[in-house]
Amino acid sequence: MTAPENRVTLRDQFGRGIEYLRISVTDRCNFRCQYCMPLEGLPWLPKAEILRYEEITEVVRQLAPLGLRRIRLTGGEPTIRPQLVELVRMLRAVPGVEDIALSTNGVKLPEMAGPLAEAGLDRVNISADSLRADRVVAIARRDLGFDLVRAAGAAQAAGLHPIKVNVVVMRGVNDDEIADFAALTRDHPWHVRFIELMPVGDLRELTWEHVVPTAEVLERVSAIGALADDAGPSRGNGPARYYRLPDAAGTIGVITPMTHTYCASCNRVRLTADGRLRTCLFGDHEVLLRDALRRGDPLEPLFRKALEEKPKEHQLLQMQVGGLRALSEVGG
Repeated sequence: MTAPENRVTLRDQFGRGIEYLRISVTDRCNFRCQYCMPLEGLPWLPKAEILRYEEITEVVRQLAPLGLRRIRLTGGEPTIRPQLVELVRMLRAVPGVEDIALSTNGVKLPEMAGPLAEAGLDRVNISADSLRADRVVAIARRDLGFDLVRAAGAAQAAGLHPIKVNVVVMRGVNDDEIADFAALTRDHPWHVRFIELMPVGDLRELTWEHVVPTAEVLERVSAIGALADDAGPSRGNGPARYYRLPDAAGTIGVITPMTHTYCASCNRVRLTADGRLRTCLFGDHEVLLRDALRRGDPLEPLFRKALEEKPKEHQLLQMQVGGLRALSEVGG
C-alpha cells in the first residue's frame, strides 16, 4: 500500500521523518532473560495506569493522518496480555496503517500465529538466544518449552512474513552458536539477526566483557560460507544490515548499537504500556499522553512537542540509559 500523497510527514528537530511507533502493551513477561529483566522481576505497573486497547487504538488513529504508517507491538511479552488478537484487529482497521509487526519470545506462537495473522498481523520478530533447550532455560531463567523451529514454523505456516529471529550475542554464554543460527537460513526463509549486547541499568551480571562486536560475528559466520550483501525486502523498518550465504533461503542481519550507532536514520518513537511517548530508547525524554487521552484532548500538539525535543542520539556508550532499570520496561 502506498501512503496518500497529502499525508503530512512528521519530522523531529533534526529532520528525521517519524513513521514508526513501537507500542508496549504490557511491562510483564513470562521470561526473565539475563539481558532484559531482573530475575525477581520489576515493580509492575498498576492496571489502572496501563492503556486499554481502545486507548492504544485512539493514539494510532490520531497519529496515522500525521504520517504514522508502521506499528510494532512489544512488551514485556505482548502475547501474555489477554485478547491481543483483538488489538491487532482494531489497529488493522485504522486508515493509513500499512504494517503491523509483533516482537515476541515465541512461546505462544504455535497457538497464536494463525489467529494473529487472520486479525491482520503482517510480520513477526522472535527473540531466540539459543537452539539448545537447556541453554534456553538458563538464559530465560524459565522453562516454558520454547523451541525456535516450532515457533518460527508456525509463523511461516500462518503466512507471516518476513520472519526475523533476533539473537543477542553474549560472549561465553551463546556465542558458540553463531554458526548454528546462521546455518538455519540455508533451508528456511527466515532472517536471523545478531544483536550486540546492550548492558543496561540493573542488569550488571552481563557487562562489556560479554559484548561480541559485529565484526567478530560476521567473521565467524563467514567460516561456514561466503557472505554477500543483501538489499532485499527483509530490510524492513530498522537498522539491521543484511547478508546472505550462497543459495540460502533466508538472510543474516547484524544490529550494532555498541560499535556503530544508527541514530542518524532513526524513524521511530515508543509508546510505553502506561501511555508515555518515549522518543529515544536510551534517552530520558518522555511525554505523557495518557492523561490527555483520557480527557479527550487532541494528541497532535503533544506529539509534535515530543518530536521537537527528540535527542540527536542515544548515550548508551557513556552508560547513560535514560533511567531504565531493564530493557523490558520499553520493549527494546
